[in-house]
Amino acid sequence: MSLSDDREARPEGLDRPAEAANPAPLKGLRVLEFSHTIMGPCAGLVLADLGADVVKIEPAPAGDHTRRLPGFAAGFFAAFNRNKRSLALDLKSPEGRATAHRLVAQADVVLENYGPGTMERLGCGWEDLKAVNPRLVYLALKGFLAGPYEHRPALDEVVQFQSGLAYMTGPPGRPLRAGASIVDILGAVFGVVAVQAALRERDTTGQGQRVSGALFESAVFLMGSHMAGLAATGEPPPPMPARRGAWGIYDAFATAGDGQLFVGVTSDQQWLRFTEAFGLGNLAADARLATNAQRSRERSWLIPALQEVFAQYPQAEVARRCEAAGISWAPVGQPADLFEDPHLLAGGGLLQTAISALGGGGALFGLPALPVEFGEGRTRAGLTRQPPRMGEHNGEVLAEAGFAAGEITALAAAGVIVAAPLAAASA
Repeated sequence: MSLSDDREARPEGLDRPAEAANPAPLKGLRVLEFSHTIMGPCAGLVLADLGADVVKIEPAPAGDHTRRLPGFAAGFFAAFNRNKRSLALDLKSPEGRATAHRLVAQADVVLENYGPGTMERLGCGWEDLKAVNPRLVYLALKGFLAGPYEHRPALDEVVQFQSGLAYMTGPPGRPLRAGASIVDILGAVFGVVAVQAALRERDTTGQGQRVSGALFESAVFLMGSHMAGLAATGEPPPPMPARRGAWGIYDAFATAGDGQLFVGVTSDQQWLRFTEAFGLGNLAADARLATNAQRSRERSWLIPALQEVFAQYPQAEVARRCEAAGISWAPVGQPADLFEDPHLLAGGGLLQTAISALGGGGALFGLPALPVEFGEGRTRAGLTRQPPRMGEHNGEVLAEAGFAAGEITALAAAGVIVAAPLAAASA
């Protein structure tokens, strides 16, 4: 059973590529991550990308179940676990809990997104860990914050329906989840905000605290503008596909061939530039279309008329004219398009990541970097470690925490720590 991190056996340059020189404002922050799927791993990813030393504590002997998810979830592990180290630890054993507590004594942050009560049953809840380290900031990412629902399990899709997000996304009578796990990711980001606030407070008080983020409340936050609109007008907001738009031209249009382009004309000045770019003097002179409010009232015939115009041109030509006119436009893209997006490629927006559920290998593909920049050079946070194999850094992490070589060997022999064989990881 391997005890080392096996870095010497991995492809040259795979752990620490050139992006390692990018900013690391959270360098020196020590984080233990007990998590799976998206919300917890995403919170850990944000901290790790910003330079924190994030150790992913995976349940031994099987590891994070996210590694084995099929279908559209097959990429979850690779997407949300770069820049981390992995320690596979059996927390159900007394030796595993004792090991975790020794690690916690030196940590700044613990984050977890297990079901309600799980960490407490494992002897690693907030009350257990604050006794080990009073300076610890403990982030609990759950389905719900305090209240009648707090003991319920939840999923991104569940709270999209519960909060009204699915109702607002689909056409009337057909609620529909958003096309990405936006609530998981938003909940993770809010959790990181809470962690940073708690760390700032610790600078003053010297004491850590428990902070929490949740799926339901994150989804509700997204509904805030719709709630405010209802309060202001007394009218329930219709689903977005049936909404009364604020702008006269704000739609996706088919172009010659099979392309589609979204075009938004959001001011009267843009309208004049738009009509000039497409030679639409007759529409520019039409008194019914002089203002955005008037154009909004004439959408029933105006949008079909513009569709006829766009259908005469290839997508690239429509895009060129919209760009020249200085109006908002975008192709109707698909995820596959992003791998070759020139803007992302030019700005360091894609990090070459080994895509393998098991970690430790796989073909390299560009995955999104954190959407933030630092400094006058507008530098992006980069990739310093590929997604790890299960238990890849067992020996390294424990040695840093003061475990003697004999202790590490004994934990491995007892199955308290487990490392995936290198051959299996590269299979």
